Amino acid sequence: MIEQLPSILQFLRDAEQLKDTLRTAWTSSGRQESTAEHTWRLCLLAMLVSKHYPQLNSERVLKLCIVHDLAEAIGGDISAVDQHADLDKSAIELRDLKQLIAPLNQELQADILALWLEYDSATTEEAKLVKALDKLETILQHTQGDNPPDFNYTFNLSYGQKQTDYDELTQQFRLLLDAETNARMELF
Repeated sequence: MIEQLPSILQFLRDAEQLKDTLRTAWTSSGRQESTAEHTWRLCLLAMLVSKHYPQLNSERVLKLCIVHDLAEAIGGDISAVDQHADLDKSAIELRDLKQLIAPLNQELQADILALWLEYDSATTEEAKLVKALDKLETILQHTQGDNPPDFNYTFNLSYGQKQTDYDELTQQFRLLLDAETNARMELF
């Protein structure tokens, strides 16, 4: 492991870009949120609900949370409202992720790539949960952010519905956030 430290340091230096990668969400102070901030709160959310999912591997859930947006360090965030049928977001992010992890040895590359592919394809219960929590965290930020006057709250009400229908807990969480979204809409 000691001989791998230079390549790990390079990867961490490159991944630091997530701190400067802005999303189309605003913090409560009105500053645009970074991908790193979103990922941090997604991990916090996953940690808080993990006891509700004793059948799932909570360490794997956290790892999926950590890697789910790593590719954005290279290509930036592709806002959900900017995604369309012509855009192969998965292919773009896979290309960017491979570039980001290139300094790492083959084993570490394979570990991160496998986690990202699991998340992207939602092939496991852990990945399905993380996808649901990812959408919920985004909607939560939209409900508490000091958003611009033209912010599209209506988008929140349909965003990620398929993923947030994961189970009763995520559905109930979604209902609370939808109520908050509706309340925000009434203010404008």
